[in-house]
Amino acid sequence: MSERDLELPRPRALVLTAGWNLTESIGLPLAAYAVGARLGGQDAGMVAATVVVWLTAAVRKLAALPVPGLLLISALVLTLQTALVVATGSELFFLLQFPLADLALCLVFARSAPTREPLLAQLAAEVVALRQPSSRHPGLDRFFRRATWLWAGIFAVSTAGLTILLAVEPARTFLVLTTVVTVGGVALGSVWSGVWFASVLRRFGLRIRFAVQPAGAEAS
Repeated sequence: MSERDLELPRPRALVLTAGWNLTESIGLPLAAYAVGARLGGQDAGMVAATVVVWLTAAVRKLAALPVPGLLLISALVLTLQTALVVATGSELFFLLQFPLADLALCLVFARSAPTREPLLAQLAAEVVALRQPSSRHPGLDRFFRRATWLWAGIFAVSTAGLTILLAVEPARTFLVLTTVVTVGGVALGSVWSGVWFASVLRRFGLRIRFAVQPAGAEAS
């Protein structure tokens, strides 16, 4: 791989890699929540989702496979939410789980931002299997650190916004607005990060290419 190239898996492998990571971290817990909630109510659904995500991490460990950062984030957030909901049984604490989850995400991103392995770089490597040049590129390092700070800021703003909404809106309205704020924040952050990443590539003359298919792979 060239010193000015970043590499992604070929499109089919890219979809499979991203899909598998999202299934482990989001799909399986959601399915477990749906089944648990149907059989035993909301608390049972939260517990089921948390158990499934930690079991997934444990299976990876037993199989000597790495545990992706997205899976660990999902486990952390679900554990916090489940502890609040099950331990208190209070509607207020059930609603409070949403700004607290965003606060936890803010702290996770902020903690990793100044390190040599900012969380956004880890997620790019794990979720879409992005391979950077063999020698670290200072421009890319700065981008991933600053973009990780960006996501910490997005979750900080979301935490503040949801806390204000919790104080002034009824529960039903708050739950609707929580979805709007969360989806909107993630969409904004994704677009912003993508445009920023593209500008960094152009500035430093870097390129993204798909991995070369091994000889004979197509025939097999």
